[in-house]
Parts: sequence; structure tokens; C-alpha cells
Amino acid sequence: MRIQLSDHFTYGKLIRFTMPSIAMMIFTSVYGVVDGFFVSNFAGKTPFSAVNLIMPFLMIVATVGFMFGTGGTALVAKIFGEGDKEKANKYFSLFVYVSFALGVIFAILGIVFIRPISALLGAEGELLENCVVYARIILAALPFYVLQLLFQSFFPAAEKPQLGLAVTVLAGVTNMVLDAVLVILLPQEYKLAGAAIATAMSQFVGGVIPLFYFFRKNNSILRLGKTSFDGKAILKACANGSSEFMSNVSMSIVGMLYNIQLLKYAGENGVAAYGVMMYVSMIFSAAFIGYSIGVAPVISYHNGAQNYKESKGLLRQSLIMIGVFGVGMVAAAELLALPLSNIFVGYDAELMNLTVSGFKIFALSFIFMGFAIFSSGFFTALNDGLTSALISFLRTLVFQIAAVLLLPLIWEIDGVWISIVVAEVMAAAISAFFLVVKRKKYHY
Repeated sequence: MRIQLSDHFTYGKLIRFTMPSIAMMIFTSVYGVVDGFFVSNFAGKTPFSAVNLIMPFLMIVATVGFMFGTGGTALVAKIFGEGDKEKANKYFSLFVYVSFALGVIFAILGIVFIRPISALLGAEGELLENCVVYARIILAALPFYVLQLLFQSFFPAAEKPQLGLAVTVLAGVTNMVLDAVLVILLPQEYKLAGAAIATAMSQFVGGVIPLFYFFRKNNSILRLGKTSFDGKAILKACANGSSEFMSNVSMSIVGMLYNIQLLKYAGENGVAAYGVMMYVSMIFSAAFIGYSIGVAPVISYHNGAQNYKESKGLLRQSLIMIGVFGVGMVAAAELLALPLSNIFVGYDAELMNLTVSGFKIFALSFIFMGFAIFSSGFFTALNDGLTSALISFLRTLVFQIAAVLLLPLIWEIDGVWISIVVAEVMAAAISAFFLVVKRKKYHY
């Protein structure tokens, strides 16, 4: 039975509605991990370090899709809740067109300036050349990756979360199959380029299929069509999605800072070890992000319809489930630290030992991570972009930078891993503060 945004949500119905979005984000992370596996094991440690070094920059330029996706979804779902379907579809179309255009602009600029950007991040010699080769291929598909990120948020708003999952699985299979073919079969000097081509093609698939679906007549509540420029709506969507934009940009900036610190304390091995942890962290955090994406249009709809009793129930149910998920993730991460590290860097004993020891510390962050991710998404769904952005800004930039600059001075390389945990604890505390302070304003 089809679940609609206007329904009353029990735990079971909430899980069924959000599960496709959770699976979608986890699968997106998994095929990113597979990409890293092939590069690390078949292309080598230096290409693997190059991918990890340049990836934060690539994520920054793609974040515009996530911003318009989350921010636009909050606005569109709220308008649906108010009963204006025509206006909601016009806004949806506007956000898609603007996002794609920005993706084209960023791709061109990125391709032109990627060499000095890579050098600025600390790459030189062979590492620099690998960064340039990988990034230019990925940037060629950037406009479609922007669309893929945008549609990941809009599929639940269209009451089609299962379709979003199907598209993501298809894109992921494209990436994994091409990885297996290109990275393994191509000569050594072309293996990294093969991995980049596999990723670029998957992003093309992930962006184009939803474009065709929403352009044609379909049975969802959203459809692409004619629109008109509305600067106020664009600014509102950007304000709503500024937290997600800030979160992704900040994480990328902090990722660059972590790499710089790790190069200082552990050299290329530190960057490679951090890369393994980030791949696994992507999977675990993807579950929280996926849940937030899935539940956001429901929260926005009931806020627009002024159904505050439902909003209160959604918040309570969400916090309980996120707490349970977090405890389970920490337990799983501690048990899997050794086998997961062995998969990626088992070929180098020193690197594997560094990765395992860091991972056991880093894994403690998962119990706190979900609360800040959900709280930020919750305020985005309420169209309170300022509060959402503040939580994201503090979590992903202020707390992380302060911790990673100070704690390694005390504990050296272990301080890098501890800093991630400390930042997440502080972010959970600030999220609780805003949920309490804002409860009367939003009647939850």
C-alpha cells in the first residue's frame, strides 16, 4: 500500500517509508567504498592517497545538488501541505534547472583550475599528477552528479522513495561493474583513470534517469515542466539547504585539514588510513543521512498543514530510533575494525596496524553522530535554515577544526582520531540545546 505524506506515521510506517532512502544512501556509500577498494588494491597506495586527497574538493563543488535537494524539498513539501500543487511543481522544476546550470559552471572552472588546487592541498610529484587525472574525469560528469544528489532528496517528496533506491542501485552497479572491468584489465598507468571513468558513468546514470522520469507523465506528485525565475524561492531553498551545504563543504574542508595533519604525523600512510575510515564512516553516517532525507518531506508536509501532534510524534520516534541505531553501529564498527582494514590495506602491515588502532577510537563517534545529523535535517524540514546551518557549522567546521588542531598536540596521531569523537559529542550537545529552545516556536 502506497504511503502518503499526509498519513499518520507509526514506527512501522515510518521505517517502511524511510528505509528506501536509508538503503539508497548506504548503497551510494558502498559503491564509493568499492571504488576505493579497487584503487587501493589494483592501482596502488599513491593513487589511493590521491583519490582521498582530492575527493573533499570534488564533494564541495557537487554539494550544490544536495543543497537544492534538501532545501528545495522542504519548501516544495511544505507548499504541498498548504494545498498548492501547481506552485510546488513550478518550484521543483526551477530548482532542477538552476542546479544543473550551476553544475556545468563548476565543472568547467574545476577542470581549468584543478592542478593549482591539488598543489594547494599538498600534492606534488606523482601524487599531484594522479589528483589531476582523477579529478578532471570526475568533473566532466559533475552536472549529472549534482542532479543525482538533488533527486535523492526529491524522490521521497514525490512519494517514490523506492524508485530513488532503484536508480541508486542501478548507478552503483554501473560503477562496480566498470570498476571491475577497467581497473583490473587496464594497464597500470591507466587504472586510476579507469576508476574515475567508472565513477563518472555511474553519476551520469544517477542523474539522467530521474531527469527522464520526471519530464515524462508519471504517477508521482512531482513533474518537471515550465517554470519562471523566482529569486526569492531560490534564496529560500538555499537558506533551507544551507545547513546541508555547510555540512558537506565543512566536512570537505576539514577532510583537507585532517589530511594535512596526517601527512605531518604519519605521511602517506596516515592519509591512506584516514581514507579507509572515511569510507566506512560514509556507510554508517549514510544511514543517518538517509533517514533524515526520508523523513524530511513528512515533517515539512505536516508543518505546512499545521498538524503539530504528528510533528511531535515524528520527533520522538526519530530520536529513539537514532539512539538505537547509534549503539548498534559502534558495536559493529568495533567488531569489524580488523577485517575491514584488512580488505583495504592488508597488503601493508604497518599501514593496517595504523588503520586498525585509529578505527577503534574513531568508531566511538557513531553513537553521537546521528543526533546532530538528524537535528540539522529536522530544522531544515521546518524551513528554519538558520538553526540547521548553525548546528552543521558548529559540528562540521568549528568543533572539528578546534579538535584536530589541538588534540594532536597532546596525543599526536591518536589525537587526530580522538578529535572526531570529541567534535561529535559537542555537536550532539548543541543539537539537544536547540531542540529544547525551539520546541514552543514549532509546537513539537
